[in-house]
Amino acid sequence: MKKKCFGMLLASVMGLSFLGGCASGTQTAVQDSQTTAADAETGGAAADTTAAAEGKDYENVTIRFDWWGGDARHEATQKAVDAFMAKYPGITVEVNFGAWTDWETARALEYQSGTGSDLTQINFSWIPDYSADGSTFIDLRTVSDVLDLSQYGEEYLAMCEDVKGGLAGIPIAMTGRIFYWDKTTFDEAGIETPASLAELREAGKIFKERLGDDYYPLALGYYDRAIFMLFYLQSKYGTEIISPENTLNFTKEQLKEGLDFIQSLEDDHVIPSIKTIDGDGAKSFDVNEKFIDGRYAGILEWDSAPAKFKSALGDARELVVGEEFTDLGGATAGVFSKVSMMYAITSTSKHPREAAMLLNFLVNDPEGIKLIGTQRGIPLSKIAYETLEKEGKLEATSLEAYNKVMTAAGYYFSPKFDDAALKGDNGAYKEVFGGISYGDYDTEEGAQILFDTFESVLQ
Repeated sequence: MKKKCFGMLLASVMGLSFLGGCASGTQTAVQDSQTTAADAETGGAAADTTAAAEGKDYENVTIRFDWWGGDARHEATQKAVDAFMAKYPGITVEVNFGAWTDWETARALEYQSGTGSDLTQINFSWIPDYSADGSTFIDLRTVSDVLDLSQYGEEYLAMCEDVKGGLAGIPIAMTGRIFYWDKTTFDEAGIETPASLAELREAGKIFKERLGDDYYPLALGYYDRAIFMLFYLQSKYGTEIISPENTLNFTKEQLKEGLDFIQSLEDDHVIPSIKTIDGDGAKSFDVNEKFIDGRYAGILEWDSAPAKFKSALGDARELVVGEEFTDLGGATAGVFSKVSMMYAITSTSKHPREAAMLLNFLVNDPEGIKLIGTQRGIPLSKIAYETLEKEGKLEATSLEAYNKVMTAAGYYFSPKFDDAALKGDNGAYKEVFGGISYGDYDTEEGAQILFDTFESVLQ
């Protein structure tokens, strides 16, 4: 049955009982009584962290910290949390972490009910989505005595302000999407990894002929399809989909062209159908057996994401960074860059100073920086970048992906593109791309739903 209506994210989850409890990945980190010295002088608040520990310029408190990600990010972040507690005896950090699936829903409910963690990892769009009045997250400038904001360019901090002008989050990195290929599968097919749309389409035919119906050169989920459609339309028409003034630049007819483009990839055996992907029973591609064994030989992912996919493939298969396609119909690749995830402190935190100390340790203290590495992308913090560069810890695959994205990126990315009504668990991307792939809608009907939802979000 066709579903023409879908609700906002919060309305769809009000029946959930989880308001502030711990997710399955939650654990309380064990405090170590031994203080670890800083590895280097950092300047500003970053240099003051050791002095703060010696002078006990903080309260003995318990704070909570949550984040999402893959196993590699979890492990690195837990080690950094343990090191922080060793450096600041008396501050205990309880951590809550998990995979992305259903993560936003749970956090949205916590922010709404005032039960969110003290320090929380957020997406770029969560400031307008969950702090529309500027009340959910504190202004981080109010804790700048322990959080060194001088490590960030003002142009990046300005992107993270709320409607009141408060600094609602610290930008961890800039990011964008790029292709990653399982080179091993392409070798088995006897072809090179694609550097253009034309080569990708040809790979679809060759995979089917030489490897079988179960092999695809690329796999795209709901949101991945929205991103690739965005690349296509921005390349073809030379403008961003949503302007900085929050106006929609594409017509319903143009959105239909984008949907037709995505569906053509499915028709040409370039990507599996959503029904096929749903039938795999995996929450994400890094735990999907068809990706792990090479049957899904490509993904379109963030430049900060390769670690979990390389880990999933193991030593038997080779993951390589692809190229941004320049034959999508226009003079550019249609690629955007945006602020990646951020750290924020909730306004309901009873210990914002201590939460800010943890935040500073993660982004500005060499000890924390080395432990986190590039698990959240190539860092924007000046001292973080310099520290990792000096230590040779700018992970090669992430750095290659980052440089390619930043070289190609030329379009503004509006956080409205990630609004819950579009990207949420019951949002338009899932409704439209899933509905078309399953055959519930044609692309004209899907374009109407997308257009109406964009217009509603931008009002």
